[in-house]
Amino acid sequence: MYTVAWNKRYEIGVDFIDKEHKQLFATMSKLLTLGEDKEKQEWVCKEGIKYIKNHTLEHFDHEEAYMESIEYSDYEIHKRLHDNFRNYTLPALEKELEETGYSTESIRHFLGVCIGWVVSHTQTEDQAIGGKGMTRWMDVPQDEEMDVLEQTIVQTFDKLVQMKAKVVSRHYEGENFGKMIALRFIYGDKKEKKWEVLLCCEEKFLMTTVANMLDTKILKVDDLVININRYFARQFLENISECFPDLADLEVVGEALLTYEQVEKKFETEQPTCSLLLDTGAGYFAFCVTATDSLQGKIVSPINHQNAMSQINSYLAGEKRKKKILIVDDSDFMRKNVINLLQDDYEMQESSSSVAAIKRITVDRPDLILLDYEMPVCDGRQTLEMIRSDEDIADIPVIFLTNKGDAESVKKVMALKPNGYLLKSMPEQEIKNIISNFFARRG
Repeated sequence: MYTVAWNKRYEIGVDFIDKEHKQLFATMSKLLTLGEDKEKQEWVCKEGIKYIKNHTLEHFDHEEAYMESIEYSDYEIHKRLHDNFRNYTLPALEKELEETGYSTESIRHFLGVCIGWVVSHTQTEDQAIGGKGMTRWMDVPQDEEMDVLEQTIVQTFDKLVQMKAKVVSRHYEGENFGKMIALRFIYGDKKEKKWEVLLCCEEKFLMTTVANMLDTKILKVDDLVININRYFARQFLENISECFPDLADLEVVGEALLTYEQVEKKFETEQPTCSLLLDTGAGYFAFCVTATDSLQGKIVSPINHQNAMSQINSYLAGEKRKKKILIVDDSDFMRKNVINLLQDDYEMQESSSSVAAIKRITVDRPDLILLDYEMPVCDGRQTLEMIRSDEDIADIPVIFLTNKGDAESVKKVMALKPNGYLLKSMPEQEIKNIISNFFARRG
């Protein structure tokens, strides 16, 4: 069971703000707990939206009034972060809930985004009010500039790939929205002036883009998909360059593919001047611009005409392309053993319960789920039924983990039609071989 616990490190030293934050955390925790009750999910979200629109927006007003009263230097930036959440993120989440009839996925999305925003904002921007930190955002564009940029990007998507994109957030902070390919372009001139543009693309967005261009079905991201999107990206940037006059006289002087780990590193180093997250209807797309080369000297192998194919193939074959395995088991000991056994060959993730697993699966889809059959509360059978009943994740292969190897128990497990089973008592090498052979058979 997840909770959102208040912690003293969140305190900023302003009594009424800390009190409102505590109430906000307590309500979020209650919503999260009730959200795991299927019979109450729709009610929970409706109450959650009502709460966000009332208490949280009232809190924003109080906090903004306090910042004005102390002549807080970053008031305008802080207020625009509030405005982004109340004017863009919340309406987008509310629309998704309504359009999907309060589906399980949209409910989890709503709760996850709200909790993530509240926690990160309280730990960072709100700490800066009390002098315990600095704002992560510098030179945030004015609303009028952002309006023009949004409109230009949406129109460009419609023109180039016939996609109806919509802005989900005006302040993307490097969040992982699934399997991602990141294209990085450095613009410069003879005076060593540098601008960095980062385009983070969900894999299914890349595949859909190419499928639409070629009028064919694309099954995976390969060198062709990446090369097509590299040059689509350049056309995209040319079309929106009018929103960035400083880029007009610059040329692309560097290009690279980044892993998600490198994207995370970039956001730890410096927040971009402009950072949008869009939902294209075929996956997420993030557009980030920074008036500097924040990773200068840290990208060992930039792409050029001579090495493009080798760099792309190396990227596709690298750590990022490891098969992703999620192990779901209530035993910390078992999860640790399996992770230690497989982490050299696979990207390993873990969840201690079925509820946590379903939430993780919808955000970051694995290639295989190793599922404990004998979990308490919600066992492997029930978890598999939930996975198979959701068309977006129903095709993810599931292999059961079980302690029982007698014929009757195995027959009972296999009757549920998983993709296989593993006895927890099997020798380690046998477990590795079974998983390796499973992926080999799937091609």
